[in-house]
Amino acid sequence: MNWALLLLNATFLTIGTCVGPMVMRLYFIQGGNRVWLSSWLETGGWPINFIPLLVTYFLRRHKEGPAAKLYFMGRPVFVAATVIGILIGLDDYIYAYGVARLPVSTSSLVLASQLAFTAVFAFLLVKQKFTPYSINAIALLTIGAGVLALHTSSDRPEGESSKEYFMGFFMTVAAAVLSGFILPLVEMTYKKARQALTYTLVLEIQVVMCFFATVFCTVGRHTTHCRLKLRSLL
Repeated sequence: MNWALLLLNATFLTIGTCVGPMVMRLYFIQGGNRVWLSSWLETGGWPINFIPLLVTYFLRRHKEGPAAKLYFMGRPVFVAATVIGILIGLDDYIYAYGVARLPVSTSSLVLASQLAFTAVFAFLLVKQKFTPYSINAIALLTIGAGVLALHTSSDRPEGESSKEYFMGFFMTVAAAVLSGFILPLVEMTYKKARQALTYTLVLEIQVVMCFFATVFCTVGRHTTHCRLKLRSLL
């Protein structure tokens, strides 16, 4: 069962990682300009996690009866997941902003540099040791991102100014940095949880993080809409 769940999650992650940026970029190519909406959609599907949570709950209730817990997350973990969720929402917006101004090939390669930031923050937060393989990967990805920055004219979207292109490039780098910080932060939350790390608890943490990320993007979208509407009236 554990291997089946791991394979299922890895499959979903692979599909989302490969298809998500292309769909988002297609939206902007076809004339879309709602960055907040695109960032909202990155975590807007969080309610689907309730399906496996309900399944596991009914299985526990079948075995344990009315004494079965409805949820396992403690208050400290909930607070940590809330803070991480807000950071994820910010990262979603920064990433969507970058994708709106960069080709998928460039944005994906630049975002891949998050491995370097993940390794650095993992070393600082959870004492993850460097290995020759990780150092080699970090060096290659970082150099690759630098080469892309020096050869931006070859893949610049038609009609886009240099200022917009470079802004998108650096926003994507910022998204990579923030992603590299968030992943070790999640790992540190798992270590500090002082609870048995089960599949159910991980799903609960994911629900909380994605919920608050979506709330962050919802508030940002409505705030921007209200500001633009007020500006037009003035």
